Amino acid sequence: MKLENFVMAIEAIVDDRNVEREIVEEALKEAIIKAYRKQIDVSDALAEVVVEDEELRLYRLFEVVQEVEDDALQVQLDELPEDSTLQVGDFQRINYPINELGRAASLLAKQVLKQKIREAEKQAVYDEYIDKKDEMIFGEIESVEERFAVVNIGKALAVMPRAQQMSNEIYQEGQRLRVIISEVIKDTKGAQVIVSRADPNLVKRLFEKEVPEIYEGVVEIRAIAREAGERTKMAVHSNNPDIDPIGACIGPRGSRVQVVIEELKGEKIDIFEWSENTIELIRNVLSPADVIAVFPSQEKRGLVVVVDDKQLSLAIGRRGNVARLAVRLTKEKIDIKSVTEVEELGLDYMALMEEYQAQLELELAQAKAKQAQARLDAIAAKEAELQKELELEQEETLEEVLEEVLEETPEKTIVDETTVEELNEEEVVEVEPEVVEEETLEEEVVEEEAVEEKVETVEEQEPVIEKPKPKKTIRQRQEYVSKFEELADASRHQQSQQPRKRKRRSHEEELKRVNTAELLAELEYEIKPTYTEEELAEVDTHQLGDDWYDDIDYDDFDDYYED
Repeated sequence: MKLENFVMAIEAIVDDRNVEREIVEEALKEAIIKAYRKQIDVSDALAEVVVEDEELRLYRLFEVVQEVEDDALQVQLDELPEDSTLQVGDFQRINYPINELGRAASLLAKQVLKQKIREAEKQAVYDEYIDKKDEMIFGEIESVEERFAVVNIGKALAVMPRAQQMSNEIYQEGQRLRVIISEVIKDTKGAQVIVSRADPNLVKRLFEKEVPEIYEGVVEIRAIAREAGERTKMAVHSNNPDIDPIGACIGPRGSRVQVVIEELKGEKIDIFEWSENTIELIRNVLSPADVIAVFPSQEKRGLVVVVDDKQLSLAIGRRGNVARLAVRLTKEKIDIKSVTEVEELGLDYMALMEEYQAQLELELAQAKAKQAQARLDAIAAKEAELQKELELEQEETLEEVLEEVLEETPEKTIVDETTVEELNEEEVVEVEPEVVEEETLEEEVVEEEAVEEKVETVEEQEPVIEKPKPKKTIRQRQEYVSKFEELADASRHQQSQQPRKRKRRSHEEELKRVNTAELLAELEYEIKPTYTEEELAEVDTHQLGDDWYDDIDYDDFDDYYED
């Protein structure tokens, strides 16, 4: 089959039926395959239709196997030609001319193609208009029947039943008008679109088109009831207290509402303000009739509306259309009575209305309280969610800070382990805990006094520019040796007599240094001075003098350690 004929057939179907090209191609291929199966009388035969060398070709497929179980579907590997490169699991392709299909197969292909295209049409129409339900579109009358009118809406023909037509309109072929898509039906016969001119949404969409405040959402149409061709009652509400909803819908000199009335062929439109109070709403609906009282009926099956005797017919309307619209709009059963009728029944309608008014106010207050509580619950839930997210963020931040701190402070552990290893390597004589504690405490007191004297001396001197302080680390504090320790260590070396004692004192001094550093770390003293060596020498000279060490009795130290 030539590709040109195939493409021409596809293009004709696409243009005539408004179906996508891919769907038509698949339908044609499937129709040819089913016709070929009918020709060879094998219902499950494997076949495919492809385009090769600008021609449409049909291939039958046989699966290559070791042992054949079904001759119509499989072929044995040994039976393949010697030059074949097919293996087990591949498919052997045998060309079959499409032109050799018989008449019966051709008719079957035609039926299959029609069915597939019809299904594609139904699905296309349904997908096109299902999302446009309750929307206003333009349509053109194709034909007018006794029970319905056919309307062309673009990609499909819609039906407008007699009940959806306006009583004051006469439709003619070729007439163009606005309609509402009221329903989209998909069944075995196809997709059907129902349009309407009597739907209340038509009035709503016309006002949305003419009134910018309604389109923008500043003014809302809360309720609408319609007797198509006669009268429409519409309740509106303004979300902005500075905008009059009724005036916005009427427009300057009635220009906006007049456009809607002309589109509806003179249909009357009553616009009033919406109210949550049922009594006020009924009064607005029955306007211009004056409502005297509204209260529940004795059977609790609806509401009784009391009007003046002279306005009873005005409240009911011509053929009862006003009363019917009030029932549809308020969704309450309404019984309109005159004052004389109510008095004959012996009812105190004013007292009943006051009681009903109090009940409505209570229900309205409860409804507002529920709405306020719902808003508070929503706000509380939102706050709880935000608080939870904040806590998670804080936990993540804290973990990151801890990781950074651990990465930046491994030096303390290294220094402590190194100091302990150095002390363990030395061969020292164990020192009693009591002696070590006494020596440590005495040296701490002496060091604190020395630090205080140095601070007082520095305060008396002239201020100097301080250099940036280095970071406090454990290594710096352990390397520091006080002036008193240096002098005491020098005196021990000069008067040392027993090597064993010297070794012991060296160990005690190392312990004292470690203990002093740990104590100073707890007190958070800054051990490293910020002065030069010349300044420190001058401070020591002013503080101690040249002959300060002549007054030290070193025998007391020897006696102390010997004891």
